[in-house]
Amino acid sequence: MSTKQKEKNECSHLGDAPEMKGKPFDGLKLASHEVLERAQMTGRSKCPKCNGSRMFYCYTCFSLVGVNQDEVPKIKLPVKIDIIKHPHETDGKSTAAHAKLIAPDDVTVYTYPCIPEYENERYNVVLVFPGPGSVTIEEMMEELQVLRVPDKGEAASAGEPSPKRAKRDDESEERDGTKVQQRAFVLQKVVFIDSTWNQTNKIISDERLQALLRVELKTRKTHFWRHQKGSPDTYLATIEAIYYFLKDYHVLCLSQDYQGDYDNLLYFFVYLHKLINSAKHAAGKL
Repeated sequence: MSTKQKEKNECSHLGDAPEMKGKPFDGLKLASHEVLERAQMTGRSKCPKCNGSRMFYCYTCFSLVGVNQDEVPKIKLPVKIDIIKHPHETDGKSTAAHAKLIAPDDVTVYTYPCIPEYENERYNVVLVFPGPGSVTIEEMMEELQVLRVPDKGEAASAGEPSPKRAKRDDESEERDGTKVQQRAFVLQKVVFIDSTWNQTNKIISDERLQALLRVELKTRKTHFWRHQKGSPDTYLATIEAIYYFLKDYHVLCLSQDYQGDYDNLLYFFVYLHKLINSAKHAAGKL
């Protein structure tokens, strides 16, 4: 990691309070934006893969454009992330690329209807989506314990979760010098839907997602500059939802203090927010 990538306090961690006032990104531990500032001065460049004119990154190819990879943060996530993108979602308006660029080893983006079969993974995978039947992150681990595959030797109906609650294992183990709850490793993958709220019905009703436990995030307000007109400000951009989920998971399920571990997921989001708001101020629109 280059010196320009060292973390710095740029701006409370997007706040845990439902309402955030003032500067929403105060306290985030972000890598330096200097590389993006230089790229902005240079202007748009061609994507080496598709030849599209892009600034900072190609939202189609998920590759950096006019930016040195060594100067952009790359982080490891505690779980795998699947993003299911609506086919009519405009690539340039999606923040799914942010997650793929910052955590490339742990994030996979699918375009609906091409999505994985989760039936055999339903004991280890959750879908982040609000609505009837959804649970909180605090409740999520207990619910997954209920759904876990029974121990060897136990009789169970094929394709159905065990009717008995699996024994909860609260013992800690050492991992990279840190004690973590073994039961947290029940969760292996988290699925997010990337689309406007008006387009989500087709995806969320797909039979391949019906077996998954649904998790609803705590109420937080979006800071997305392309917020859907007429929708509540609690409708988060995809990258915001991923960030908030992982932050809560880190504290509530891994039982670890949050030290800005996933703040860089918002690396591009924060810079673009600042850039676009500055332009709006200059145009007298804010």
